[in-house]
Amino acid sequence: MKRLLTLTAALATTFASTASAATTLEYWLWDANQQPAYAQCAANFTKKNPDITIKITQKGWGDYWTGLTTGFVSGTAPDVFTNHLAYYPEFASNNQLVDLTPYIKRDKVPTTIYYKGLADLWVKGGKRYGLPKDFDTVGIFYNADLLAKAGMKPSDLANLTWNPKDGGTWQKAIARLTVDSKGQNGLSASFNKGQVKQYGYLTGYGAGFNGQTEWSFYTAPMGWTHNNGLFGTKYNYDDPRFAQAIQWLADLNLKYGLIPSFKDVQSSGDGLFRSGQAAMVINGSWMISDFTQKLPFKVGIAPLPKGPNGKRMSMFNGLSDAIWVGSKNKEAAWQWVKYLASADCQNVIGRSGVVFPAIPSATALAVATDKARGVDVSSFVNQAKAPGGTFYFPITDNAAQVNDIMTSALQRVFLGQAKASDVLPAANAKVNALFK
Repeated sequence: MKRLLTLTAALATTFASTASAATTLEYWLWDANQQPAYAQCAANFTKKNPDITIKITQKGWGDYWTGLTTGFVSGTAPDVFTNHLAYYPEFASNNQLVDLTPYIKRDKVPTTIYYKGLADLWVKGGKRYGLPKDFDTVGIFYNADLLAKAGMKPSDLANLTWNPKDGGTWQKAIARLTVDSKGQNGLSASFNKGQVKQYGYLTGYGAGFNGQTEWSFYTAPMGWTHNNGLFGTKYNYDDPRFAQAIQWLADLNLKYGLIPSFKDVQSSGDGLFRSGQAAMVINGSWMISDFTQKLPFKVGIAPLPKGPNGKRMSMFNGLSDAIWVGSKNKEAAWQWVKYLASADCQNVIGRSGVVFPAIPSATALAVATDKARGVDVSSFVNQAKAPGGTFYFPITDNAAQVNDIMTSALQRVFLGQAKASDVLPAANAKVNALFK
């Protein structure tokens, strides 16, 4: 009996030891469309690492960042979370992120396997806070039914041009696809801008500091840059070229009635495009699956219009996964982050066709998946590959304050309360004062 009790105790001790060795990592992301693919990555990872289980939590964009901020303060933040270039500088400055450099050096993890430049975005002060997981560019999504109804073909959107004076062939395309209640389009002298039934173009206006999907692809081909480089401390919102582009965008509504008002967009988001009341919208490649698979009409994709310098230019953005400095499972968290940044996981993400992975060969899988679905996404990838076709997201300290200042100034322009040339210089002075 004594021997039996001893054996039972030994087994209990062994079980307890095994149980205590098992680790559950909390992992957060905000995109519901990506969750199934990352759940597959988690299952594959646990199969290779049976002592580590991944618990995935998805939250909407606003709740996501609020929850993270609260979690940092309360000590309940997730072990690993998807990070964004607009937020990570502040997190790094507040010592809320783990520097991955020692882990990368120890495990000899390559940082050159990604699209050129992506890995550089996650280094601040000599410390690395992320490895690239995906990338994005922007392009034109269009309602193929409305395009055909207007007597237009996809080829009519393939080589559009834009300038801030008359909008070029891009503005003409927008006007042709804008229709009033009597069936007159925006090119007609009889067009009534006060009774628009269908808008040619929907923009989110981007009353903020980066304008990724709203105005940056207009301003960059004019030779304008947000600031003086990564973690720049001098901003250029007072440049006349920036004011010219912003005023043109505002006037598409205020002067011509070709796009919805700022107030309408603020209340409905991209609802007018989803409901068939707007023919085109410029958005990021992360919306491919959402727009092409979930709407009741066929959605096509066209490249951006060429700007005054003759080029199409898109902001080049990407995400990474970060480890919270308060995690009690940093080694396990690193193994998960390393896996997320590897070809094993990124190939899974690529085959899902939801986003473009940061590793080119995995992106090729995404392109193939979308092609099999009848969706040509090559313009997004071609944009990323084109010489001079991309520019970096304006990574900056004081991002929240910069955003607040520019949101206030741009809203006044888009609401018709002030001219861009009158309010942007003062806003720029406030922004630059943050870095003195």
